Amino acid sequence: MDVTCIGQAVVDCITIGIDKSGEKMKARSITLSPGGDALNESIILGRLGYRVRTCCITGPDTAGALIRDTLEKSGADLSEAMVVPGLQSVVADIIVENDGSRSSINAESIRLQDRHIGPSAIHDTRVVSLASMFRAPLDDPAANAALAAAAKQADAILCVDTKIPVFRKITLEEMKETLALTDYIFPNETEASYFSGIPLTGRETPEDYSAMADAFLAAGVRNVIIKAGTRGCFYKGEQGCFMEPALSVKPVVDTTGAGDNFVSGFIAGLLEGKTARECCRFGTACSALSIQAAGAAAGVRSRDQVEEMYRKHYGNGEG
Repeated sequence: MDVTCIGQAVVDCITIGIDKSGEKMKARSITLSPGGDALNESIILGRLGYRVRTCCITGPDTAGALIRDTLEKSGADLSEAMVVPGLQSVVADIIVENDGSRSSINAESIRLQDRHIGPSAIHDTRVVSLASMFRAPLDDPAANAALAAAAKQADAILCVDTKIPVFRKITLEEMKETLALTDYIFPNETEASYFSGIPLTGRETPEDYSAMADAFLAAGVRNVIIKAGTRGCFYKGEQGCFMEPALSVKPVVDTTGAGDNFVSGFIAGLLEGKTARECCRFGTACSALSIQAAGAAAGVRSRDQVEEMYRKHYGNGEG
């Protein structure tokens, strides 16, 4: 197996372009789309040509069936996924504004009844992606530490995407055992601000991102990549410190899952032995494609498509 993705798999109810001018609100479109970081990464990595095992938790309900069917059709291995009797699968509301920016609404069901994936799910894999830590099923420090230890025992690269906790506060200190074994962590700028305690101003500089990254590095993480939206991404770690700009593309339809697409592209770069900058650029190419379609996994359709985007903007080398 190339990648084991552990974490969130949900159904997103995506509402795009709300018109609040009348007595009854209207929208340009309302669609259901399977999502969640582990599901999104699994699908995109599969389209990039990699073998993926998805470890997620669903209930035996309609939403859970849609999640599992989507993953099965993508070619993901679900042998370690859990279906829990009586559990309500997670459904989230995603509100997308006319400029492509988004917000979300989460229900109590996102806690998954405090269920977690066990370390036995990690075996025969090159990369383990915890997607996303600080939310169920990756919100328990002891359970996460066991997964991280299993990843290292399997000699796998450990990647961690993050979320801001919804129903209780969780700190970096609580997750210190997992962070000390983490090779790459991918907070977005809001999450980096939250966990570092450095407030966002909307005018962030590379120096500001560097200070945020230091909070993760101090916890033992080897490499920090901050996803900064239209500014691009910031890297700090074993290969130095740099800002990689975002690609300017049109139209921007939906930014849902752009970060997951970025992480998928970055992981693909790791599997191919690319440099940190090349990994950032391959991830950036994936996210640029993703935001031009509605839904987290609709934009990236094939490896060739991403490579064409990469060559168009970066040529054939690192540059």
